[in-house]
Amino acid sequence: MSSFQQARIDLGTRLRHLREAAQLSGKDLAARLNWQASKVSRIENARQTATEDDVVVWGQAVEAAPEVIDELIAEAIGLLERHDSWRQRHKSGLAALQEDIRDLESRTRLFRAFEPGVIMGLLQTAEYARNIFCKVRRIYGATDDVDAAIRVRMRRQEILYDPERRFRFVVPEAALRYRLAPDEVMRGQLDRLLAVTTLPNVEFGVIPFSAELPSTLLNGFWIYNESLVGVPTRTKDLQLRDPEDVAFYASAFEDLCEVAVFRERAREVIVRVLSDFAHRTTP
Repeated sequence: MSSFQQARIDLGTRLRHLREAAQLSGKDLAARLNWQASKVSRIENARQTATEDDVVVWGQAVEAAPEVIDELIAEAIGLLERHDSWRQRHKSGLAALQEDIRDLESRTRLFRAFEPGVIMGLLQTAEYARNIFCKVRRIYGATDDVDAAIRVRMRRQEILYDPERRFRFVVPEAALRYRLAPDEVMRGQLDRLLAVTTLPNVEFGVIPFSAELPSTLLNGFWIYNESLVGVPTRTKDLQLRDPEDVAFYASAFEDLCEVAVFRERAREVIVRVLSDFAHRTTP
């Protein structure tokens, strides 16, 4: 067992002891925190990494002493710093990682995301996601829980139908054409994009090949509300909270939106790519 996983077990055990000392069931605590009951179980059983916010509200709900809450915060921050390693995160399981992302998304009202080489997880079909997860599993040596990860990813997509949330997505045309799955799966994925881009709270932009780029497309990024930017690299998942960093990525996102096409023009690009896949001869 890795030191990271042992530390996560230790934190979960401490949190469980605090809950039990307060004579609360997992279901009772989840109700107090407006969480899903499964989240309490995942944290206590070291299947999800508790965030700083998680331990603060947990400690307050069980009326823990301030010095105890401070200790828990320090443990959570230390875990999250180590959790940034993609290899370490995937060792915990693909499904567990999807649950972590789902939890972050549940606290977000405005999503802004740019992906240079893949369709966003919130917009993926199950079969496209399966092909992506299989590649991730091979690269990072993740546990073999692809089916469970797909189920969580599909549940994540329910958030798209919440009219109180707003989604702004941008991809280059190349991301629609990269063959990350067999042709029939790619066609199904493009059909999915045509459907989801009609949602009133979803803006889906495509940067066509003909557009002049405002900068090089180095990496993808996700902006959650106005407070956090997730920047995945090959080996780390950077979590940026400094206001200057958030403002920088927000500005970069607007630059990309300026050269992207949206609504009917975006769907025209998708239809053109879909037609190319339909007439493609697989070697």
